[in-house]
Amino acid sequence: MKDISRRSFLKGALVGTASVAAAGLMGGMALAEGKYTPGTYSASAKGIAGDVTVTMTFDADAITDVQIDVSGETPSIGGLIGEDMAAAILAAQSADVDAVTSATVTSDAIRTAAAACISQASGTTVELSVKEEGGADWLGEAPEVAESDITETLDTEVLVVGCGTGGWITAMTAAEEGAKVLVVEKRETPTGIREDIGAINSKLQLEAFKDFPEFEIDKTEALQDIVRYASGYVDSDLVKVWIDNSGEMVDWLTDLMEKTGNWTMSLEGGIGDQKHPERDKAYATGHSPHKTEAAGDDVSTNSTFQAHCDALGVAWKLSTALVKLEQNASGRVTGIIAQDQNDQHYIRINASKGVIMATGGYATNTDMMLALQPMTMKMKANVPIGSTCDGSGIKAMLWAGGEMDPCHASMMFNRCSVLPNETAGYKTNGKWYWFGEQPFLKVNLNGKRFCNESGPYEFMLHSMYMQPYHTYVDVFDANNKQYCEQFDEVGCCRLFPFDNGAISNRGYDACWKEMTEGEKSHLELGYLQKADTLEELAEKLNIPADEFVKTVERYNELCAKGVDEDYGKSIHRMTPVDTAPFYGIRTCAWHLTTLDGCRINTDMQVIREDGTPIEGLWATGDCTGGFFANNYPNLFTGLACGRTMTFGRRAAKIVVNGKA
Repeated sequence: MKDISRRSFLKGALVGTASVAAAGLMGGMALAEGKYTPGTYSASAKGIAGDVTVTMTFDADAITDVQIDVSGETPSIGGLIGEDMAAAILAAQSADVDAVTSATVTSDAIRTAAAACISQASGTTVELSVKEEGGADWLGEAPEVAESDITETLDTEVLVVGCGTGGWITAMTAAEEGAKVLVVEKRETPTGIREDIGAINSKLQLEAFKDFPEFEIDKTEALQDIVRYASGYVDSDLVKVWIDNSGEMVDWLTDLMEKTGNWTMSLEGGIGDQKHPERDKAYATGHSPHKTEAAGDDVSTNSTFQAHCDALGVAWKLSTALVKLEQNASGRVTGIIAQDQNDQHYIRINASKGVIMATGGYATNTDMMLALQPMTMKMKANVPIGSTCDGSGIKAMLWAGGEMDPCHASMMFNRCSVLPNETAGYKTNGKWYWFGEQPFLKVNLNGKRFCNESGPYEFMLHSMYMQPYHTYVDVFDANNKQYCEQFDEVGCCRLFPFDNGAISNRGYDACWKEMTEGEKSHLELGYLQKADTLEELAEKLNIPADEFVKTVERYNELCAKGVDEDYGKSIHRMTPVDTAPFYGIRTCAWHLTTLDGCRINTDMQVIREDGTPIEGLWATGDCTGGFFANNYPNLFTGLACGRTMTFGRRAAKIVVNGKA
């Protein structure tokens, strides 16, 4: 295998498949007579976060220059590929080049805009060929790097690869335990942590039980419920590690943050309306940090953690990407090969005590997603908020001998809206829609109700998958604020203070203002539709008016009866749609992250197919497996984040001390 660099790899992948249609025009190849109208032409297309602009210069026979503006895209994903795509288009003399796997939406926008430029220059409409997707070997082989190309060597005791929710906790814990710690992160700055941190029996919970005994959690019941969500495709002993150790982790984190005077930690104390129990049990596991009045505008979780790391002597290599793990003759992981993202030089990093992977999932790797989670790709639309992880850590662990989860899972929310002429799908660019998780009436694109709208987010989305075009319409009326409070939601979708007085992540008023006021609101941009009659609303949403009106009338009838005879939704969430103005919005999945990865044991060691550990290699977070399958049990508020932090803390203690 030849030596690689990031730039040569990307260029080779991009240039390789330029194609020409029978007429000689497909993909923007030059006209049969070989002539363009010389000049410079520009065109734009919609990317994931904003418009992408391509400017191309032509002489009579060729494309002579390509400039691509991707400044509006996510910096660590689409924002990285402009130069490489420009080189590929120039080399191929065509817009019909391969997309970059981790930035498919931006790549497609660039290709579309480039084809428009070629159309202008050639005077002929140019179309892009349709490429087969998802058939690629998403794993491939570990790249080979020549010794002569490794120009820097670093030594540490504990190496943490990736710094987000898991990496921060892992690095701080390992340093507190006395180890020399180095953190490698491919971005220019580490990412932050999630706002909801799930735990059982933290000090905050134990104190809350005095006034709210209904918050108390039976550990065996919690274990069985998590196993049930996954249909048994979990390692029950791993779940028990979170159940038994998460409280201590939150206590440690609470002390760390509160001693700064800038933070207070609160328990998200709510489990829903106990007079009208839901089909699915909710658990008061969520904890959220909130800034105090003393905190300045420059205070963040990252700045707090960074200060703690600096005090402990943690070292950093930012803008440095993992290439592969290194192993000795016995198979023990001894460190990594990484690559500087600025000047592309290779770095060997040796870790005498161990490597802890906290590299996240593969949400931005289109080939992996299409191969492992094709249903997710059909349910989601793209928004610029979510994971930026591309599966590189998972692939590195698989190359080293790790075993992948047998079942795949994602964390999805019904928080994404599309326009009335659009439907779900990973090539559709939607708009973030926090309000979407409220359990209002939901109908399919034929105007029919199709499920109990109340329950775990993904239950709603999986029911949506069974409907036309994997898209539904959220419907509510002028009384929606009253109903949102009546719903007594839990976790991050709650829009009012919790039962114990803790504030919610977002309040109703701010959420409603974002949806309905200003030129960038859902209403102004045409996502949210408003009407004085149900018939008018159906017309604006492009759904059949007759069927929709019948559905609403039936739903209102059930609300008046006080029982959902059709799907069994709890009565306190059966709220009529009978007061104008009426609102509707097409909705699908917001994909936050993947939740399947390489299997680990209860010491957080990455394991092989036979269950034996790969010595020297530990992992935490979304790059690991064994904890989730099929869906995310969001009624355990903050479960994924709490699992990641708890496992990272445990891994760090074991790597440094040999025990937790």
